[in-house]
Amino acid sequence: MPTGVHIRDARAQLFDAAERVLLRDGANALTSRAVTTEAGCAKGVLHRHFTDFDAFLAELVLDRVGRMDDRTAALRESTGTGTVAGNLTGALMSLFESAALAFVGLIAARDELRARLRRDLPAGVPVLTEAAIMIASYLAAERDLGRIAPDADVDTLSAMLIGTTHLLYAGHDATPPETGAVAKIVTTVLAGAAPRT
Repeated sequence: MPTGVHIRDARAQLFDAAERVLLRDGANALTSRAVTTEAGCAKGVLHRHFTDFDAFLAELVLDRVGRMDDRTAALRESTGTGTVAGNLTGALMSLFESAALAFVGLIAARDELRARLRRDLPAGVPVLTEAAIMIASYLAAERDLGRIAPDADVDTLSAMLIGTTHLLYAGHDATPPETGAVAKIVTTVLAGAAPRT
């Protein structure tokens, strides 16, 4: 795109373009040139909106972390319906089959990005930490309904679910794991949290 041509909502277009590059080509291919080429705009557009490329990446990650609110709301709405294991299996598959895994890799690959994110997200690994909070919140709601044990440690269960599922997905580059593999993780982790009869 020639210099001087206005594009609507440049930030959103640049973020979407960066996500496409990240998913298609990986963290090492994510450069300002790759992003602006994908977005179909001049390279200066990115630098007009962000002080540098790491500032752009930090804003991109924060934007995507903000989108966890929709996932959290959807999972919370499933409280008391279906099965706890089924709801968690679906939520975990949806999370890890999104761009979440690619963003974790991006954060791990860029020291300056991690440093910038620490200013706004001081604990944990962005995306995975928010996912663990989402799962813990859901488990607490199910515990309140008596669908898991009253003494279940929802924070530990959540961390176990996120960590183990992350490891499962990290080993599958071409095709995602089957539903049964994720369901097995969920049922195994939740086995000790079944309500007492």
